[in-house]
Amino acid sequence: MKDPISNLIIQLKNGSAAQKESTTVPLSNFVVDVVAALARKGYVKPGVQKGKGVQKSLEIGLIYTDGKARINDVKRLSKPSKRLYRGYSEIFAVKQGYGSLFVSTPKGILSDDEARAQKVGGEILFNIW
Repeated sequence: MKDPISNLIIQLKNGSAAQKESTTVPLSNFVVDVVAALARKGYVKPGVQKGKGVQKSLEIGLIYTDGKARINDVKRLSKPSKRLYRGYSEIFAVKQGYGSLFVSTPKGILSDDEARAQKVGGEILFNIW
């Protein structure tokens, strides 16, 4: 696994499509920060660390409302082969406010509205709706 963020968002998308209660991804500090940002926006339940030794993982609870998954689709924007950076004034709403954009900033992983409110830009990670 070379790109933990792509792995995370695809695991969330596939788990939601399969109506799973939770999904498990390899543990890293960056993944924990992204899951915390997703939990703040209401896309997932906060992660729970599992495992011991080398095989540590993070179990993430998925959220459904009226039988429909909260996560419908995701799109990775900044890739390891092509990084994408934006200032806070260039960060716009996703799907007219029905989705979110997540940004890696000096203040941590923030959603699009949090980044605009704190007036901080950074690397555009992914869209989710």
